[in-house]
Amino acid sequence: MPRGSDRAASIVISVTPAPVGAATAVLGIETSCDETAAAVVAGGREVYSSVVTSQIDLHRAFGGVVPEIAGRAHLQLLPAAVSQALADAEIDAPSQPPDAVAATAGPGLLGALVVGLSAAKALALAWDVPFVAVNHLEAHLYAAFLNGAGQSIPSLPMIVLLVSGGHTMLIEMTAHGRYELLGQTLDDAAGEAYDKVARLLGLGYPGGPAIDRLAAEGDPEAVRFPRPMLADGLDFSFSGLKTAVAVHLRRHPATDRAAQADIAASFQRAVVDVLATKTLRAAEDRGISSLCLAGGVAANSELRARFEALGSQDYQVFIPTRAMCTDNAAMVAAAGWHQLQRQGASPLDAAPNATWLIPTT
Repeated sequence: MPRGSDRAASIVISVTPAPVGAATAVLGIETSCDETAAAVVAGGREVYSSVVTSQIDLHRAFGGVVPEIAGRAHLQLLPAAVSQALADAEIDAPSQPPDAVAATAGPGLLGALVVGLSAAKALALAWDVPFVAVNHLEAHLYAAFLNGAGQSIPSLPMIVLLVSGGHTMLIEMTAHGRYELLGQTLDDAAGEAYDKVARLLGLGYPGGPAIDRLAAEGDPEAVRFPRPMLADGLDFSFSGLKTAVAVHLRRHPATDRAAQADIAASFQRAVVDVLATKTLRAAEDRGISSLCLAGGVAANSELRARFEALGSQDYQVFIPTRAMCTDNAAMVAAAGWHQLQRQGASPLDAAPNATWLIPTT
């Protein structure tokens, strides 16, 4: 790690201790990118513990995630995260281990994935419990099934808008483990566009939260940025929107915070308009009234508000808590529990897959 960049912040999410025997308890491990996380979830829903150790401070100086630094940090941070997650869940391993161990196997940074996957296999083997290799994108869908927001269990079928740093997808989830991809980005994902516009505005890394905070001070109608492919199908494109922001800044430099806030708010409004419009189009096309928002960008305040407003109309809307939108191990454990019920354990020779797409029908 670079000198002077050896700090990482730990976030302990509120826990609900319960006897392990009450339901199948799964230890989840997440190391796909720059969060080192461990959690225990029972029955695919009850979060007994969730520990997330962020590496943002390690990568901020580089303006993005450095794969080698991420992998080395996971090696350093994962043992403590697992120990804390087990302790918070009142699990005394190895005498009373969890009932299964699940880990993200992809997509993600290959070196980072290897750390979590290897640790999960070793623990499952040592404890003689099932191991489950989980798809990271599928895990994001299961964040909405966690019992942290006081909401009911999502009803199926449902339309899922999955928005993260690397993916923007519309998915129809017809049943557990059964997904149909309805639309996806043709270039930049929404999260990538946020990061690039944040750099244009000099807001630093990570860009999404920075733009969200600044946008709250601005006028979303100050600049009418384009809504790419708004009237065309269910696919997305955000590279043109990013370019439009860059062109606007060349012609009208944002020399003060007020001007920056207006651009951030106008850019965010354009992104949210596209995401919400396409989601509703998918729901209408399929005749589905159950909607779900998932992925890191689902923590965005304006996007959440737009979806929450749909709940007062003719839609059931399911949104994970903000803590469970970004990468975490509770969603991995939940997805692992459901996968274990459907198809049993994964083989211990399951390999990490940096480009593993969500399994679709």
